[in-house]
Amino acid sequence: MLRICPKCSYIRKETDDCPEWQCPSCQVAYNKAGDLPGAHNRSPARSNRNSQVNEASSSSAGKWLIALVIFSGISLQGYISYKKTKKQEAIAAQNLAEARNARASKTTGQTLQQPVVTLYGTGWCGYCIAARSFFKANGIAYTDLDVEKSKEDYNSYSKFGKKGIPVITIDNDVIEGFEESEIRKKLDQWLNKA
Repeated sequence: MLRICPKCSYIRKETDDCPEWQCPSCQVAYNKAGDLPGAHNRSPARSNRNSQVNEASSSSAGKWLIALVIFSGISLQGYISYKKTKKQEAIAAQNLAEARNARASKTTGQTLQQPVVTLYGTGWCGYCIAARSFFKANGIAYTDLDVEKSKEDYNSYSKFGKKGIPVITIDNDVIEGFEESEIRKKLDQWLNKA
């Protein structure tokens, strides 16, 4: 039977005196694939390359699997942390709104039944000035936050993801810009009817 070494491609001769399982040239044991019928027709270099590619791909797949597991774990931790932070921020914002509403209700004499109204704006914005005038003329208690003068107010404003000013919140409703008709709908029962 004709044998070809898968490592060095040596073709075994009948006169070689090494054991049958060993290559006379490089002294490496033949692999079991060489024992299969028709194995002598295969190119040893090709067979060797295929086994190297298979080993490399299985090694690479294992590394990718480990990387995927690590990445998934980190992503999950980040998501959990993000959700906790968002929940804490929402609670803090609610507490802040309640405290500001209590202060506003003491200064204007409004009852706590009115929704919490907050105006995020600036001192120079014409629409912000119009909104302030509207609230004062209609007896609406509101909290006026200047997003340029206070970092805390700016951080509260930036959570809405809006680009312009004013941003007016009425309880959980967010209104971008001074939309008088929309504000009137939401605050109708608390507006001065004079």
